[in-house]
Amino acid sequence: MTTNIPLLSTAYLPSIHYMACLATHERVVIEQHETFPKQTFRNRTVIATGNGELMLNVPVSKPEGNHTKTCNVEVSYHEPWNVRHWRAIESAYNAAPYFLYYRDGLENILLREYRMLLALNHDILSFLLEKLKINCTIEYSSEYLPMDDRETDLRLSLTAKHGQNMTPCPPYSQVFDSRYGFMPNMSSIDLLFNLGPEARQYLLCL
Repeated sequence: MTTNIPLLSTAYLPSIHYMACLATHERVVIEQHETFPKQTFRNRTVIATGNGELMLNVPVSKPEGNHTKTCNVEVSYHEPWNVRHWRAIESAYNAAPYFLYYRDGLENILLREYRMLLALNHDILSFLLEKLKINCTIEYSSEYLPMDDRETDLRLSLTAKHGQNMTPCPPYSQVFDSRYGFMPNMSSIDLLFNLGPEARQYLLCL
C-alpha cells in the first residue's frame, strides 16, 4: 500500500476505478466542502443492463443554490427514484452469479430515505468496503482543499465515466457481454455481483 493519501469526491454507487483506489490505499480523504458541481458521479452512476449502459441519477436539492457545498446537498424524494433504481439494478443483475448473496444489504440502503446525499453515499461506500473486504479508512475534509497538481488529487480523474488516465479495466464476465461486449468501469456493484469474492483481487490488479 502506498503512503500517499488520495483526495476523492463523494460518489453514488462508485465506479470500479474508484473502489480500486480504496483497495490499494490505507486511507483516503473525501472532499465535502467543495461547491457541488452539476452532472458528475457524485450523484449518478452507470450500470450494465439488457439495453446496454444505463445511467442512474439521484435527484438532489441545493438549499443555497449554486453555492451549496456538497456536505449540504439534500436528496429529493418528490419522485420514487430509489424504487426505480432498485428495480433497474434487480433487472440488470438478477442473473448475475452473486446477486442473491449481496442484494439484501444494498436494497435496504437504497429503499431507505436519506436526507443528505453524503450520508447516502457513505452508507453505500461502507457496504461496498465490507463486501469487497477492503480495509480502507474513510476521512472527510475539514475545509475546502483547492485543486492542485498532486498525483493523489483524484477528484477530476475519477469523475469521468471511463476514468481519465486510469488503467483500462480488463474484461470479466458480465450478464449481457454476449450481446454488447464488455462494458468497462461500470458501478462497482457490477463487479461485485459478477465476480463475488474474486472482485477484491480484480481491484488490486488495476
